[in-house]
Amino acid sequence: MRLQESLHPTSDTSILEPRTQAPTSDEEIERLGAAIAELSARIQAATYELLVLIRQFDKRAGWNDGACVSCAHWLSWRTGLDPGAAREKVRVARALARLPQISAAMQRGELSYSKVRALSRIATPENETRLVGAARGGTAAHVERLVRAWRRADRLEETRETARRHQQRSLYTWVDEDGMLVIRGRLTPELGAVVQRALEAAGDRLFRETAAGPNDDGPAEITPAQRRADALGLLAESALASDLDRGTAGDRYQVVIHVDEDTLKADAGLATEEAITSDAGQAVLEDVDGTYVSAETSRRIACDASTVVMRHAPDGTVLDVGRKRRTIPPAIRRALTACDRHCQFPACSARYCDAHHIVHWADGDAAR
Repeated sequence: MRLQESLHPTSDTSILEPRTQAPTSDEEIERLGAAIAELSARIQAATYELLVLIRQFDKRAGWNDGACVSCAHWLSWRTGLDPGAAREKVRVARALARLPQISAAMQRGELSYSKVRALSRIATPENETRLVGAARGGTAAHVERLVRAWRRADRLEETRETARRHQQRSLYTWVDEDGMLVIRGRLTPELGAVVQRALEAAGDRLFRETAAGPNDDGPAEITPAQRRADALGLLAESALASDLDRGTAGDRYQVVIHVDEDTLKADAGLATEEAITSDAGQAVLEDVDGTYVSAETSRRIACDASTVVMRHAPDGTVLDVGRKRRTIPPAIRRALTACDRHCQFPACSARYCDAHHIVHWADGDAAR
């Protein structure tokens, strides 16, 4: 194994072995100095091998075992590194993939990890030749000063880059052929960090709620992508529940489903077999290009929702609009919360959930 050979060389070890003839003081010091320099070069080469392994491990997502949130998290746990040092190791390992000259110099032991770590902050395939030449002749402290000066000189370009990123921010949403919502976007680094932290926080809460209950006969294991999707939904629900944008009419942020009375009263067993087409009753999402949902979905959502009765003429003209009413009054919801405390579905302990009628209100069970 190359890493073992770097750490335990089998040739030219005489420099570390005691000599039978006592050397002079100057010779001994020179020999020790040479040994230190040679061993340091081997350590740098071995560190390069370590970074290559980290990059390969990260690329294959070997850290994604459900317990660790990132490669740096796994590296800190497995090797005992400080979290900050682990993040730097992963960052440098990724950067070396696009810096062949710096990689080759470190592999030969010509550049220390400290120098490479500093250079990787500013190096590009276009400027790495000059940076390697400058780094060979100085210490790590000299390279750090070089990097700071380089970044100060490049501050104007960084300002332009920040403005460019701000102009290129975007978010697109569209409904796919199967009715699923597709989201694609580009966020500035600072806003992206906020979104990531929010998704992590929401995902952690969902994970704790799921883990708190018994796992026997529970649902299949949730993938990280599915958990992030659920976390995004939780964030959206939390934003709406907190009365986002108090200066705007609340109806602007509501999801409205138009459904006729016959669809709500349809047999649930038959409704689940209906396709999501225009033939599936009259359940249609407002302001989403006329996307239809199944009768069963409309019944499930209407179980805990606000309802408004609208009467239409045969030609579709609205004749009358009634008052908005909650299908589950606030008093009943408070009673349910005090009685059940969390979801009553087997193996589910979620505390934030919707209420449902045992007999659907559309079938005559009016909540009081």
